[in-house]
Amino acid sequence: MKAVKFEKYGGLDVLKIEDIQRPVPADNQVLVKVKAAGINPGEASIREGKLAKQFPTTFPSGEGSDFAGIIEEVGKGITGFNAGDEVIGFTDNRASHAEYVLAEADHIVPRPANVPWEQAGALFVAGTTAWASVHAVSLKPGDTVVVSGAAGGVGSLAVQLAKNAGANVIGLAGESNQQWLKDHGITAVIYGDGQADRIKTASAGKVDAFIDTFGKGYVDLALELGVPADRINTIIDFEAAQKHGVKTEGSAKAATAEVLAELAGLLASGKLEITVANTYPLDKVRDAYAELEQRHTHGKIVLIP
Repeated sequence: MKAVKFEKYGGLDVLKIEDIQRPVPADNQVLVKVKAAGINPGEASIREGKLAKQFPTTFPSGEGSDFAGIIEEVGKGITGFNAGDEVIGFTDNRASHAEYVLAEADHIVPRPANVPWEQAGALFVAGTTAWASVHAVSLKPGDTVVVSGAAGGVGSLAVQLAKNAGANVIGLAGESNQQWLKDHGITAVIYGDGQADRIKTASAGKVDAFIDTFGKGYVDLALELGVPADRINTIIDFEAAQKHGVKTEGSAKAATAEVLAELAGLLASGKLEITVANTYPLDKVRDAYAELEQRHTHGKIVLIP
């Protein structure tokens, strides 16, 4: 089988497609033929060595957590799943950017028939990160929450989940994404110079919570707007979080099959939407990450092995 590998920290050039032995499922594992696998900014940071302290890498390393696909084989002790079942899942072993992936039985859920493969394969990391972020800021119906990077992979899901929770949602995004936010019932505000004043106008001066999916000063902005530290969550600005005592809850907080099944159900019922910005074949993984690292993508980028 073919799989994405890298043997040292570095830029896009360290990513390679290698032929490796197809794994065999152990007890309570399944082998899944991957139909789609999302890519995420955290994976780029791991590959570059920026998160070596938090998430050390053993080389050679694989890559990827998200996937959706068809079960090829099941190991001993599996109940409830069979070869041929269509599933959404995740792996903790950085291995989903490949033609096949091993997964624990409690890391997969059935794929709803009406959820496209590309959306299913992009769900886990962005979905659980958005879910954890929304829960971290303790939203109540009628609260006003601001989301930075509101049209990105995580932000576009966080605004919808916050809206589902009954909050008034203000989304910060560029000009090209304003209409998408408005179409989803979000108050759209253009980021950049003067954004604090625009947020104050849009919120009538009252912001209860802030979800930062972008970094670069948004924690400071949230504090400037008067949001209490315990109702600010950032998934990226760990330095500011340590300085100000704000929350940093993300995917790890919600990495369960139960949350994944809840998100899949929301997709199936039309209460959540994943925008797929682009898809790439496995051998174009460098191009996929080159697009991701521009940080202007609306929605998710997905590999199709």
